[in-house]
Amino acid sequence: MPSIKISASVLNSNLAELGKEAAKIAENGVEYVHYDVMDGEFVENITYGSSIQKSILPYTTAKMDTHLMVMHPQRQIKLFADAGSDIITFHVESDCNPDEIIDEIHALGVKAGVAVKPNTPAEAVFPYIEKADMILVMTVEPGYGGQGFIPEMTDKIRLIRAEADRLGKDIDIQVDGGINTETAKLVKEAGANVLVAGTFLFKAENMKTAADSMR
Repeated sequence: MPSIKISASVLNSNLAELGKEAAKIAENGVEYVHYDVMDGEFVENITYGSSIQKSILPYTTAKMDTHLMVMHPQRQIKLFADAGSDIITFHVESDCNPDEIIDEIHALGVKAGVAVKPNTPAEAVFPYIEKADMILVMTVEPGYGGQGFIPEMTDKIRLIRAEADRLGKDIDIQVDGGINTETAKLVKEAGANVLVAGTFLFKAENMKTAADSMR
């Protein structure tokens, strides 16, 4: 299994101090800035766009982990690639052809991730495991930060990791939603290796200590 990596979700940071919050991520040894994009259509909430992501880049050396919770990801891919995304993840449930979207992301020199919501079966992402760089298993319903972890999602992680192993693909499996020291143990045992956390990291007295406890 690939090494454990942490992705800090700025959705739960102090957005009035976004540059400083982004700087803290790399300073505390966290590998990724997790940037949640919501369009008010795929999910109810609306967050921020590519121009704000681009404004964060000078403040951090962490990689930019862009999560598109949008209905039409094909409209956003080039904008976010140009805004410094290192990986762009879109939802298999969105209005798109996943194979075409993965190809388009790769053509822009960016890694591609495929996300799956809690009520969507693991098998929905099986066709894309060989082609994608990461599978994101949502462990809460997408749309709002600070929700509680859904324990049943560990079974989905196991199924995806087992299928990746069957295919001989050493793929990253990311989890997003309600991840802290306790739930990190559960998802790692199930086969996840990229752990997204927002509230747990940004509200901690020491972000590095909190991130290390997740590892």
